[in-house]
Amino acid sequence: MPDAEASRWISTFLDARIAEFGAARNTQLAYGRDLLDFADWLERRGLGFASADRAAVEDYLVHCDAQGLSKATRARRLSSIRQLYRFAFEEGWRTDNPALRLTGPGRAARLPKTLTEAEVTRLMEAARTRARNPADRLRDTALFELLYATGLRVSELVGLPVAAARGDPRMILVRGKGQKERMVPLSTPARSAVTDWLAHRDAEEEEGRKVGSPASRYLFPGDGRDGHLTRQYFHGLVKDVAVLAGISPARVTPHVLRHAFATHLLAHGADLRVIQTLLGHADLGTTEIYTHVLDEHLKELVLTKHPLARKA
Repeated sequence: MPDAEASRWISTFLDARIAEFGAARNTQLAYGRDLLDFADWLERRGLGFASADRAAVEDYLVHCDAQGLSKATRARRLSSIRQLYRFAFEEGWRTDNPALRLTGPGRAARLPKTLTEAEVTRLMEAARTRARNPADRLRDTALFELLYATGLRVSELVGLPVAAARGDPRMILVRGKGQKERMVPLSTPARSAVTDWLAHRDAEEEEGRKVGSPASRYLFPGDGRDGHLTRQYFHGLVKDVAVLAGISPARVTPHVLRHAFATHLLAHGADLRVIQTLLGHADLGTTEIYTHVLDEHLKELVLTKHPLARKA
């Protein structure tokens, strides 16, 4: 357990990030876990954030590598430490940044896992039939149709306010990472699924009002601390639907469906910047990883459309 000074450094740093950048809760938790681990490691060596030097930070990174942590995790931990020390330097807690010139392991370049259009169709069909309860079938259908139609992050999906779905909208307002807002269009199947679920949800809520139950502000109410369906519950639901669809549950997560949304759009000719906007990516470079789906399409264009190919 870190000492009082380390705890003060971490909590003040995280509070400042929330105030300045509107950091998402999951991002805060990740930074907090990384810095707590670093603080514990330093404390076992008789050091603290204020006394650690560059060699100590390097030794910690070697320790992380020896633990078998992935490149992505080690890169994130170094990023957390760098930002903490940058903040400490700006606040005058330190006169230097011992992590300033350290080079991280980099991230392994991985193509996003995705699903074929036929597999997504099977998932949609399974979502409509999985639950025995008609209400759950309506909710599950709305969840899956919305996810595939919009490419929302799972936290954005389960936390959608019910007001966003009122009036059969053709577009919904989504508040994403860093509290940034974006408009996302809805497909006809998604609008239909949401309308059906909303009608049932509102009728059920009206019955609840009669016995004093409070109304929920969320489209998908739940028993979680935040008042909406939890990310963990939806993750498990996706696995169950995958099994029913005859797809290995190891291949299917909410994030994989987000990847499928982007991959299929790009394969059908959508502009990369449009996909960037729909996904809520701050940097186009993040979106460019989806261009792997164009390889076969580009090869076909060269072989069939190029003047020399036609002559041959």
